[in-house]
Amino acid sequence: MDMRLEVVVIPVADVDRAKDFYEGLGWRLDADVSKGDDFRVVQVTPPGSPCSVIFGTGLTSAAPGSAEGLHLVVPDIETARAEVAGRGVDVSEVFHDAGGVFHRAGTEGRVPGPDPERQSYGSFASFSDPDGNGWVLQEITTRLPGR
Repeated sequence: MDMRLEVVVIPVADVDRAKDFYEGLGWRLDADVSKGDDFRVVQVTPPGSPCSVIFGTGLTSAAPGSAEGLHLVVPDIETARAEVAGRGVDVSEVFHDAGGVFHRAGTEGRVPGPDPERQSYGSFASFSDPDGNGWVLQEITTRLPGR
């Protein structure tokens, strides 16, 4: 049986501010539904993604800004970084991990520039939404077998 990840919930403090931020990234607004003052769901989808992101009021008990390591897979890390920065978002420079496997939490082990061999899965850039939810752009040009 296939099981596809379709929606990720992120915690935000200000729903309208988050909506403006994600729409400003060029993400499609799929829904904005309210049921009174204590329940609101906003759903947005990154370009080309089969998975959407939802946030709102009354959706999660997680602290605003506590989501980390949300990955956006891109075919060209430098072009993607430039596009995000061009939309007014404070995005890190492109980096790779000192260990060469996968980035670590925070900024530990970051080495400036893309992976020296430009290996798929090895180059990153990061940014946060206004609440501090952490996003990572990851360059993947060739998928691992079975992906």
